[in-house]
This record gives sequence, C-alpha cells and structure tokens, in this order.
Amino acid sequence: MLVSVKRRVFEILHVASDTDAAARAVNVFIMALIIVSVVSVVLETVKPIASAHTLFFKTVEAVTVAVFTVEYVLRLWTAPMDPRFAGALLGRVRFALTPLALVDLAAVAPFYIPMVFVLDLRFLRAVRLFRLFRLFKLGRYSRSLQTFGRVMADKKEDMVVTLFIVFLLIILTSSVMYFVESAAQPDKFSSIPAAMWWAVATLTTVGYGDIYPITPVGKLLGTVVAILGIGVFALPTGILGSAFVEELQKRRAGGIVCPHCGKKIGGEPEERP
Repeated sequence: MLVSVKRRVFEILHVASDTDAAARAVNVFIMALIIVSVVSVVLETVKPIASAHTLFFKTVEAVTVAVFTVEYVLRLWTAPMDPRFAGALLGRVRFALTPLALVDLAAVAPFYIPMVFVLDLRFLRAVRLFRLFRLFKLGRYSRSLQTFGRVMADKKEDMVVTLFIVFLLIILTSSVMYFVESAAQPDKFSSIPAAMWWAVATLTTVGYGDIYPITPVGKLLGTVVAILGIGVFALPTGILGSAFVEELQKRRAGGIVCPHCGKKIGGEPEERP
C-alpha cells in the first residue's frame, strides 16, 4: 500500500505527465501559489499596504511555506524511485543537491532560519528577500521556462564564446579610452576600471550620458565602439533566436522524451492504421 502511494506521489510530482489530471492540477495549483507568494512579497514592501493588510500577508506566507515544505519533503521522500537517485540516503542527498531541489529549499528556508538563529534585523530583512527565489520554482512547472533551459544548455558553449568576446572588447576599449581621455577628464576617466563603465554603457547602446569622451580621438573611438556594440550584442540574440526555432521544430516533429518515464512529451500524433 505504501509503495503504491509512493509511486503515485512520484508520478504526480516528478513525472507530471500532461495526460495525468492529478499532476496537472497540482502543477497549476503550485504555479498559482508561487505567483501569489511573489506578488505578496512585492506588495509587502509598500508600507501603507503592508500595515493595512498585515494578517493577509502573514496568512499567505504561512500557507505558501506549508505547501512548499510538504512538496519538498514529498519530493525528497520519493526521489529514490528515480534511477538517478537510487539509494535511501545517498540518493536523497544527491537529489537535494540538484539545482531545482536547492531552489525548493531556498524558497522555504527564509521562513525557518529566524526560528533557529538569532539574526540582526537588517540581515533578517535580507534573508526575507530570498523568498523571491520562489519565482524560480516556476521553472519546474512551466513548459516555456523548461524550453528556455534546454536552449541555454544546448548553446552554452556558443554563449561563453560570445561573452568572452564582449569581455575582451570591454577591456580593450576601456583601456584605450583611458589613455585618450584621462588627461582631459581625470575625474571621469580616472582609471581603466572607471572607463569600463563607459565601455559597458556604450557597447550596450544605453548611453547614460554621465561619462562621455570630449577629445576628437575619444569621440572617434566612441563612435566605433557604439557601432561595434550593435553587432556584438546582436550575436547572443541571433544564437538564442535560432536555438529557440530549432527547439520548437524539434518539439513539433518528434517531441521530447521524459527522462523519468520514457514517454514522449509533445510532437506530432502518431498515425494509426
């Protein structure tokens, strides 16, 4: 009896098939609770609203922490049913150290930490802000966020190369601009790290206007850097855009195989004779 219950809880929480009505209901409920919790944390920072609805915010916090705690415990309890986390103790430890499990823990930890440790009020406020980590729990239930995660995983090498190029460009342009403008603006371009702020603002085409070149050579360099910024920061957009198209085509064509149950998720329906 206990094994069958454990298996059913595992199917609902870990497998979460689209054809399982109970799993879909749990997913929708958890997603709605995450959104309500995050909105509550945001509104709680508005003092007039917080003081007028103190009981409401405390109730929302208590309910969300209770649900998320039960969810985390049940996931930990059923984790060994996944072959990747086999083993009553070590399997659960390996599961607890996975990124999504750490996010689940971070979502409830701010509620329990003040009960165990005596904290300074300023540090306590900072800890309470970690409740916003609950927003990352949506990645477990949102198909769109899961697609984004797969895209980032597939293109991580390309993104690292692109970011490395951007980093090199920032170093080079800020160094040259420092030597060009430091004599004319010693307060603005006082060092290469100070010039990096100008390089980042120019390459991203934000251009706050607080730091800008005034010498002819500096203006020429600024023009070149601004033009380069359009192309350099368009690279990640193109990489991610093409990867999203490939991922969507893959889903429509063959679907995605669930690593837990081996079932195909999405894809074109199979033709029957």
